[in-house]
Amino acid sequence: QVQLVESGGGLVQAGGSLRLSCAASGTIFSINAMGWYRQAPGTPRELVAASTSGGPTNYADSVKGRFTISRDAKNTVYLQMNSLKPEDTAVYYCKITITNWRGRNEYWGQGTQVTVSS
Repeated sequence: QVQLVESGGGLVQAGGSLRLSCAASGTIFSINAMGWYRQAPGTPRELVAASTSGGPTNYADSVKGRFTISRDAKNTVYLQMNSLKPEDTAVYYCKITITNWRGRNEYWGQGTQVTVSS
């Protein structure tokens, strides 16, 4: 069974930084794709950043130059968020596509709240 555990959210002033983490555990042969999404109250979930293995990384226009998605060798995916703005306030979710004995499947983290004060 694969589990994703997110951490790193919190309250920060505008202009500050946060780093979100998404640790994947369980049987993982490979990570095929990773992404971060966010959802503010009353709005649909939107893509923030996404990357496929060996492919390009895409960012929402609103976060380009401020956010960076990355991954380490221990199956943890990160979202470094700099120059945060109040409009970045949302619940952030990671999504990872993993290949294991069950084939290729998508998994979601539980979400972590990011609040940016003005």
